Amino acid sequence: MLTAPAVSARGKSADPSPGSVGLSVVIPAYKEEERLAPTLDVVREYLDEHVGTGSADWEIVVVDDGSPDGTAAIALKAADEDPRIRLIQSEQNRGKGNALRLGVVGSLGRRVLIMDADLATPIEELDKLEQSLAGDENLDAAIGSRAHRDSAIERQQSMLREVLGWVGNRVIRLVAVPGIRDTQCGFKLFDGDQARTAFGASKLDGWAIDVEILQYFRRKGWPVAEVPVRWAHQDGSKVQLLDYLRTLGELMRLNAGGIAVAALYLLGSLFLYKGLWSDLDGKILAHSLQDQNQWEWFFGVTADNVSHLRNPLFTDFQNMPEGVNLMGNTVMLGLSVPLTPITLLFGPTVTLALVFTLGIAGTAWAWYWLIHRRLTESRWAAAVGGALAAFAPPMISHANAHPNFVVLFMIPVIIDRALRLCEGKRVVRDGVLLGLFSAYQVLLGEEPFLLSAMGMLIFALAYAFYDRETARKAIKPLGKGLAIAAAVSVPLVAFPLYWQFFGPQSYHSVLHGENGAGNPLRALTEYSARSLFGDADNAGKLSMNTTEQNAFYGWALLALAAAITVWMWRRTVVRALGITAVVAAVLSLGPSVKIETLGITVPGPWALLRHAPLLESVIESRVAMVCAPAFGLLIALALDRFIGFSAREHRVLGYMAVGAALIPILPLPLVVKAREPVPTFITQGLYKDYVKDGQSLVPVPLPDPMTGNPLHWQSSTGFGFKLAGGYFNGPDGPDKVGIYGAKPRMLSSLLSDIRWGAPSPVVTSQMQEEARKDLAFWNAGALVLPESQKHAKELRTTITELLGQEPEKVADSLVWRVAPQ
Repeated sequence: MLTAPAVSARGKSADPSPGSVGLSVVIPAYKEEERLAPTLDVVREYLDEHVGTGSADWEIVVVDDGSPDGTAAIALKAADEDPRIRLIQSEQNRGKGNALRLGVVGSLGRRVLIMDADLATPIEELDKLEQSLAGDENLDAAIGSRAHRDSAIERQQSMLREVLGWVGNRVIRLVAVPGIRDTQCGFKLFDGDQARTAFGASKLDGWAIDVEILQYFRRKGWPVAEVPVRWAHQDGSKVQLLDYLRTLGELMRLNAGGIAVAALYLLGSLFLYKGLWSDLDGKILAHSLQDQNQWEWFFGVTADNVSHLRNPLFTDFQNMPEGVNLMGNTVMLGLSVPLTPITLLFGPTVTLALVFTLGIAGTAWAWYWLIHRRLTESRWAAAVGGALAAFAPPMISHANAHPNFVVLFMIPVIIDRALRLCEGKRVVRDGVLLGLFSAYQVLLGEEPFLLSAMGMLIFALAYAFYDRETARKAIKPLGKGLAIAAAVSVPLVAFPLYWQFFGPQSYHSVLHGENGAGNPLRALTEYSARSLFGDADNAGKLSMNTTEQNAFYGWALLALAAAITVWMWRRTVVRALGITAVVAAVLSLGPSVKIETLGITVPGPWALLRHAPLLESVIESRVAMVCAPAFGLLIALALDRFIGFSAREHRVLGYMAVGAALIPILPLPLVVKAREPVPTFITQGLYKDYVKDGQSLVPVPLPDPMTGNPLHWQSSTGFGFKLAGGYFNGPDGPDKVGIYGAKPRMLSSLLSDIRWGAPSPVVTSQMQEEARKDLAFWNAGALVLPESQKHAKELRTTITELLGQEPEKVADSLVWRVAPQ
């Protein structure tokens, strides 16, 4: 947008319409009275010789940025001598960005070259940029790059400028235009119409306008090539040290919208977990079942392993003496290892709360980034789509208990890298990065990665079916890139995966019953327990538990997604997204689908996949989670279209439709409850007199998937003892079928039954013998029964009869010493 008053001086073109001139050379100038005239002579001579001498062959547009010296007068004199030179003058000094905007928007060339008045990059380098554009018809811009390995730096800047430039370049590549190694070289050649569009939409007045323009080109999908050039530092540079800080400030302004979106996502995530953050020590997520205890234990034991230089893939702190295969239990090594310092300093409860809170917000922002980069012009349309992808009902359900299913920020990054491979530009680099990203996602969560891969495959097949020409062009670079990605990722994850599937305590599958664990049909159209319009009782009847409400999008959202798909069916991406959502929803119904209105049950498509390798352990209702990003992308595309409607009433109608679909599924804060305190016997270290090295502590009842508090005893006090039993995934039987928890033994099963209300049995000598064998197997040092434990009286009686000894009362617990002192 033109924001500074400007006047055009002499040298007007005979035909002032854009495109009437072959090449426009735009030179911003501020206090350039000493070198502007020689520069214009050099440039004019080159253009006459290499571009042409006609009035429509080229033009030079000098933009005086409010210079207090004779810069404007020199440009006017040159314009008087040659009508192909024009002056655009700003009434005040606004910065290089403002000058370039005025010059490019006022240019007439079919191509536009911007260059500096100091000739740091000689005009002769224009030929290289021209050759780059001529050699690739898909290119829309060629920019000089000092960072290119073939560039010739004839005179270096000072060491301080070199360091500041290097740091600034890294920041720019990180937050604005990753992949472009030199955004600030002042020698760039653009397609004229695209340049005028981009500069006309720009807002920055300072040095960071180069970044803004390149970001605009990238957002529009207009390819840019970096070209090696000759460059030499010139004395009298207008870039001052403070300009580096101003440029960083402009970068912040340039990314202010993205920062605001990230802040909103973070506020939403904090709202979700406000009950937990209000009292981390005294509250626990009420619907986490025992999973919060388990996940805190995972983060705690990983930190303990790392700090003691032990194998992070295995531990015997649970399930003594057999131990736990941690790689087979999704301990999120990609986060639990690097977050070890936080866990050691503040405890695993803080770590888990941070992972949940930042992970969901980060996932939403990653989806927003992908949508805004690939699909939408509107930032806020992308923001709504990202929010739905990360805060959809099934994600909120898993937010109670499963960080591996909500911390998915790598999935959009992986998708973007796969799309880059399809473009076929930098296949080797993108293949290597895809391999690294994939390996990292394996260490964050394999099952969500598998489900995401299924969704990507469905989308790719649907897209290829409707756009075979694009698919044909993409298949070769994509295949090559995937091969490179596999060559990079497989060696990185080979050993962890070998350990997972063949190491100690490995297992081969986790079965979920003959009828599977699919979604009922109604689960797709109803609302979840923590949705604004949800009914916890109704949702509970349609799901395994509150942490596995894997659909529950509501009929309004399903209807809107279907309507958007039909309305925008002409777009291939919309067709592919709609088909992906439908296929994922159908697969999530499981191996058999009950149609209640007809009273019949029919086979579901999942029956064909349920015994396939890897898929045999998947809870199939989770496949419906693939619908969340698909719906998010569809709604973002629709909102982007609504924003472009000229009729206000049409925009309002579209917004109302989106609101009607999303308001009912707005998430409510997760419910918390008081946490059972850790027994004083544990917190004061009194167990140390009873449990020696190599022995286990046996809580009463033993920890299992329904009783996870002893894991909290351990993780909150620094892993000073090992536990018999536990809550984890491990093998059972000769076939090593996966089960939840330790292999059942007589004593553990008996104590669990009593804890849940079964009457105390008549103890027989055979039971006493079995109890002694179980304690010997666990190498038990002591049995510990907190006096606050439910059915403590019955448990005490049974254990006393089994062991033939009375317990000691130590602080708040009853203790039976088992091993010799």
